[in-house]
Amino acid sequence: MMDGLRMRRDRAGNFFRLLAMALCSCALITPVARGSAEERAVAIAFFELHVRPTLIGRCFSCHGPTAQPPRGNLRLDTRAVLLAARGAGKPALIVPGDPDKSEIVILLRHGIEDVNALPAHRLTADQLVDIETWVRRDAITPDDNLAPSGAPVPHPDLSAARKFWSLRPVQEQPLPAVHLPAWSQNPIDRFVLAKMQEKGVHPVAAADKRTLLRRATFDLTGLPPTPEEIIAFLADTSPDAFAHVIDRLLASPRYGERWGRHWLDVAHYSDTAGEDADFPIPEAARYRDWVIDAFNQDKPYEQFVKEQIVGDLMPARDEADRRQKIIATGYLAMSRRFGVAPEHEMQLTIADTIDTLGRSVLGATLGCARCHDHKFDPFSMRDYYALYGIFESTNYAFPGSEERPFQIGFAPLIDPAKASEVLKPYEASLAAAEADVRRTFDARAKATDAPTYQRLTGEWERAKNHRNDVSHHAPVIEAAYGVSEGTPHDACIQKRGEPGDPGDSIARGFPEVLGGQRLPPDEHGSGRLPLSNWLTDPANPLFARVMVNRIWQYHFGKGIVQTPSDFGNRGKPPTHPELLDFLAKRFVDSGWSIKAMHRLVMTSQAYQLSATDDAANTQADAADDFLWQFRRQRLDAEEIRDAILAVSGNLDLSRPGPHPFPPRDGWHFTQHAAFAAIYPSMHRGVYVMQQRIKRHPFFVLFDGADPNLSTAERSVSVTPLQALFMMNDPFVEEESMAFAGRLRTARDTQDGQIELAYELAYGRPPEADEYSEARAYLAQYVQKLAATNIPAGKRETAALASHLRSIFSSNEFLFVE
Repeated sequence: MMDGLRMRRDRAGNFFRLLAMALCSCALITPVARGSAEERAVAIAFFELHVRPTLIGRCFSCHGPTAQPPRGNLRLDTRAVLLAARGAGKPALIVPGDPDKSEIVILLRHGIEDVNALPAHRLTADQLVDIETWVRRDAITPDDNLAPSGAPVPHPDLSAARKFWSLRPVQEQPLPAVHLPAWSQNPIDRFVLAKMQEKGVHPVAAADKRTLLRRATFDLTGLPPTPEEIIAFLADTSPDAFAHVIDRLLASPRYGERWGRHWLDVAHYSDTAGEDADFPIPEAARYRDWVIDAFNQDKPYEQFVKEQIVGDLMPARDEADRRQKIIATGYLAMSRRFGVAPEHEMQLTIADTIDTLGRSVLGATLGCARCHDHKFDPFSMRDYYALYGIFESTNYAFPGSEERPFQIGFAPLIDPAKASEVLKPYEASLAAAEADVRRTFDARAKATDAPTYQRLTGEWERAKNHRNDVSHHAPVIEAAYGVSEGTPHDACIQKRGEPGDPGDSIARGFPEVLGGQRLPPDEHGSGRLPLSNWLTDPANPLFARVMVNRIWQYHFGKGIVQTPSDFGNRGKPPTHPELLDFLAKRFVDSGWSIKAMHRLVMTSQAYQLSATDDAANTQADAADDFLWQFRRQRLDAEEIRDAILAVSGNLDLSRPGPHPFPPRDGWHFTQHAAFAAIYPSMHRGVYVMQQRIKRHPFFVLFDGADPNLSTAERSVSVTPLQALFMMNDPFVEEESMAFAGRLRTARDTQDGQIELAYELAYGRPPEADEYSEARAYLAQYVQKLAATNIPAGKRETAALASHLRSIFSSNEFLFVE
């Protein structure tokens, strides 16, 4: 009994207890997931997509392998040189993890046009941000060489490559024989138990009903169970009691909000564009809501992906269905925009599209083949530009930028004929105004004397102002931030990733190792429709495997493949390969039902195990790769925020309206005065406005997803700033006071208030010593408040609120077992 009590005391102890020394010394604690294979894979993808092209395009002509001699006798094309000590008190060019001490970053921030040893023009603001982000994330690269060698990367032949575990066809898997068949509740357990027996570990006991309900409720809805739900589950003694809980949670609108957030992570959803001025996109929320509704409707995963690739071209049942399918293409439109004039940097937006598509749907780092053949996986530059041509043949909505502060190309959601009638006069006026801007700019560029140049510059400024005035009178029609068909054409390889250095033209198609299909002769569109069919074909060995692994990951804390967006040679192999194939086959056979997969996973004995430790098991499998216990998991950023609001009684469960962005005629954002806003909200975290460049401080602090990258797995950090937030932030203080008010309204006695606080926050009643500790703390606090100017009638509420802040900071509140 006492051992169990001590274990509970440890779980309920202050989550930040171990930070006391760190708070005194201002030291940081290393994030738990730092250095994980998935984190490294994400970092490498970021380097390939955002950093290597900048180095190639801006630095290597003077400081790369072809510069003879390199300017200033400085080479920048190897990681070793960048990290090397430079002597004479000079800082290293790169200090991993610390851009403020990295000489290159310091020089770039202060304007490299004044530095003889670097290129004679500035990087764009987003390129500088990317360099800083790369350094802050430890400047990780796939190997020492930062520049393509020019020599082809050796690859195995495709027949050999297809023998790699993730590229082999999904196989029907027989249920394995096990020594304890009675332990198994469904087929999953046979695979899990067989692997345990192979590795010499044994399952721990099942979780108790309160623990299991809290686990499942957070898992499927991202919220804590209510006392009423706990009472009902404890009273249900039927064999199907937990299955009924699962069905109830899956039917809740809260389910789509929770699992839609997971998809928005891998789709790198944002409410802003990400170019230098980070223009707002009010229409982006329609895609967010589409994702949430798709999960609530249990839209078949095959259809879910197809609509996001090509919804605008798919047949629709009715007008409402047509609108929703157009909105779904926000997945592609969500690709980040770059620079001051993003319409001139579309190669970077398309690169972001391909990288996100590869990672989210295929678990493949396709973006690494942009500048050279993939160094580790069987994807070539030809594969990359076969896909590139499909998206270069697609029109992306333009959200606005410093140079063109207005929207164009958004997909109308009203009747197309009516939309054309409304938009045609405006588009004609805007085109004429835009032509005047180009004419005056070209004339200015050709001026040969100062007076003419000054006169034409004035005309150019007036033309821009007139164009912007025209744009501010755009007709207001319902529109989606989506994509549409452009002019179909094949793309050329971009040597070293540079659009100005074209190579061979590549027919649009699918990667060779996955089938190598090319557009049929009768295809006269962009190719997105055939692409959606190739992606979702059950014969595609990656499509079902990647998604069932994500479902497993979000239930168990890590996937069967622990690098969920990298099923390649640099990723981790599956711990349970036969189980992965069993789930993938069952997923297809279920009609691609995600909810059916939830039921299968959660009704397994493996999911219902306790988080109890076992010394012998820990010795054999400390990481719990073989699932002998349930892995204790910290709530993510949205769950922490939503749980605080839920127990305080302030969480608004309605779907909010549009974000309160400033009026469009005030959109004059620039790289030096970029859009930035935080909109207070009592709605769920999934609905909070998220920016790409200036992220919401709460989500940054508690490891929310980075909307600049497809996020497959969130890191978990423990820092002094988190502790200080829980102790002092006005949000926590206000919600603690609201929580205290809720308790005092609901219960007349102090013990009753303590009991309800524990039921709401922890899903259990307090134990005897917890009552005693709380009573003593409250009495002492009220006594100390007597010396303040707080009115006597408010002291009990203030004392209770202080106690509740310690509950919000506790392990038991912030972790799920």
